[in-house]
Amino acid sequence: MTDVARPRRRSRLTRWLQRALPRSLTVRVIAFSTVWAVLALIIISTFISSLYRQAAERGFESLLSAHLFNLISSVGVSNGRLEGIVNLGDLRFSEPDSGWYWSVEPVSGNVSGNLRSASMTEAIPSPATSEIPFNALFQRTYTTRGIGAQEIQVVENEYVLDNENRVARFRVMGNLTELEAEIDGFEARLYTYLLIFGLGMIAINAIAILLGLQPLQRVRAALAQVREGTAQRLGGRFPAEIEPLANETNALIENNRRIVERSRTQVGNLAHSLKTPLAVLLNESRAMGGDKGTLIAEQAGAMQKQLDHYLQRARVAAQRDSVIYRTPAVATLKRMVRVVEKLQPELKFSFNAPAEEILFAGEREDLEEIAGNLLENAMKWGKSQVRVSLVAAEAGDDEPGTFALVIDDDGPGIPEDKAREALKRGTRLDETKPGTGLGLAIVSDLVKEYGGKLGLERSALGGLRVAVELKRAG
Repeated sequence: MTDVARPRRRSRLTRWLQRALPRSLTVRVIAFSTVWAVLALIIISTFISSLYRQAAERGFESLLSAHLFNLISSVGVSNGRLEGIVNLGDLRFSEPDSGWYWSVEPVSGNVSGNLRSASMTEAIPSPATSEIPFNALFQRTYTTRGIGAQEIQVVENEYVLDNENRVARFRVMGNLTELEAEIDGFEARLYTYLLIFGLGMIAINAIAILLGLQPLQRVRAALAQVREGTAQRLGGRFPAEIEPLANETNALIENNRRIVERSRTQVGNLAHSLKTPLAVLLNESRAMGGDKGTLIAEQAGAMQKQLDHYLQRARVAAQRDSVIYRTPAVATLKRMVRVVEKLQPELKFSFNAPAEEILFAGEREDLEEIAGNLLENAMKWGKSQVRVSLVAAEAGDDEPGTFALVIDDDGPGIPEDKAREALKRGTRLDETKPGTGLGLAIVSDLVKEYGGKLGLERSALGGLRVAVELKRAG
């Protein structure tokens, strides 16, 4: 069970990552680098802030301890009373309610008097020794509420003043609120500087990534030119990491080109090898005369047409998906409509197309073959009018754009149950009309080779509507 379930978990994780991560390589790299930079800056800022706080608190405690020793050395006892001149060298002990205080209080009964700093305008009680005991050096440190809303830290020591065991309690108090404000100010400056540094680092990193991936954009543009038929290979100099990819792509393009040329050569050789025998058959059939000669001539002509069709199909299959051709569809159809108007003056032809040119992703001969067969069919069956339309569809993000060639006539049309049969090779729905039954079949095959769609339906004119959807060139 474990061995079977593990690949499933891995595949689910892989699928989740594929769905969660953006498809853009640039976005992925910038996102990962940004997340790493943010995490690194958070860790660095937390580490620096913690170090500064520890250093500031140690310095604060050292300062209070130094003031306490100075206070002890400045105070003595005379005639059982505390006295001394105290100068701790800090003006804050002289400012009323500054949060910085000192006091000396008797502990034993054989000493009297109280000394306190000028800043200490009221007494600050000392906790009982049962709550906060003294250490082995008769010293303790604690925090308490000072005068007003201040929070102060107290360093306290009980000291024997003389040989008569007179004991006094010495206290030095520092403003913790002031210390916290100083630490908060440092952290605010630190976070501001790190934020500026982080934004600059992310911006520089994004620029470096975009510049580093720029050659991929050049490869993409070069491939688009090859796909559109405006270039034969990937040109230009590429970085050492991308140059093997460009070389392999050029080799693939060249190989496809050789395959196309070889296929065309073989198609041409086949056509030439069969042309003479078919011509001999046609000549002999005409010389024979009679019913047999006519039959042989008809069959030889049908063979010639089918041979041309299959040779053309082989040519399209050989060049499809290798090199993209660009054929102006609007100009080609407009010219063909003018020709059929002259051939069939009794029919009224109308041509509708967008103002901008539509480029067919294929060869001109194939577009003419498709449109020619459809126009010939419309001319054969139309009663009074034929309408030719070109409609361009919007291009999607991942799919190439398409366009539709729509030909309507006002003829009898094709019943829905006969539409599929009409696309079969050699099928003629009306034997009274001339033809071989290959027209719509040829169109269907060509459209399939180009990856398009062919539809037959009832026209608004009352006859047949033929809609062909083909790919556009970029």
